Amino acid sequence: MPWSRIVSAIVAIAIAIGVLLLGGWYFTAFLCAIVYLGQLEYFQLVRAKGIAPAGKTTLVVSQMLLVVSTVNSTLADAIFPVAGSLICFYLLFLPKLATIADISTSILGLFYAGYLPSFWVRLRSLGQAEVSNLPLDGFWVHSWAGLGNLPPGLTHMLLAFICIWAADIGAYVFGKFFGRTRLSAISPKKTVEGAIFGVAASTTVAVLGSYYLEWPGYPFTGAALGLLIGVASLLGDLTESMMKRDAGVKDSGQLIPGHGGILDRADSYVFTAPLVYYFVTLVLPLLPSGK
Repeated sequence: MPWSRIVSAIVAIAIAIGVLLLGGWYFTAFLCAIVYLGQLEYFQLVRAKGIAPAGKTTLVVSQMLLVVSTVNSTLADAIFPVAGSLICFYLLFLPKLATIADISTSILGLFYAGYLPSFWVRLRSLGQAEVSNLPLDGFWVHSWAGLGNLPPGLTHMLLAFICIWAADIGAYVFGKFFGRTRLSAISPKKTVEGAIFGVAASTTVAVLGSYYLEWPGYPFTGAALGLLIGVASLLGDLTESMMKRDAGVKDSGQLIPGHGGILDRADSYVFTAPLVYYFVTLVLPLLPSGK
């Protein structure tokens, strides 16, 4: 593995963990930057197909969506259709007649690289206000003695991220050495064996996490979440690969040395965000506590 790939991975993980621990507006600012860069790459892929999306308008309304998700997460779902309408209105009044492809790719850019990532902001915000000890609603961990001292949004996100990492690493390593059956023509290097092991790794991590977090319904709730994350992260990877294949490029960008673009690294996180958020906020509260 090239040293550039190793160093850039270490730096990226360190930054991501740092802003994840801080939460609040620190995490929002970081995600705003990631979403902005990811959407630039997405629209670059779209334009490679000769499509003219409403790139600037989508970039602006996506940033507004992330900000609103931080201020009041319940309003974020109302912002999404309004933002979509603004994009359509913009395309309607262009001098050049817009096409169905122009409109649909713009809305997909808002949904895929703006709305879905906003669920990470909502998840990280859970319980943040009650324990905030830094300006801009930030939080710094003074003691890891008990998970109860941490905001639930932080613990849930850490678990989700570790599950994604386990799924990615497990699928890569196991597929490289033991993979024999190709999973999909979209991504020829992915194998069925690697995919199964990746999902199993995610499920194992989630079961262990549900034990330490004392979730109701353990170990079934942990297994369910791990399965969801494992499958969703794989589908996110394949979706981004499909877009790159259609655009005729190997990587979505060259921003991260040795890794490609933002979308190449963040594809596994896109579809998992709403699943984890609604699992934590809707499913877990419905289950009777074991205490």
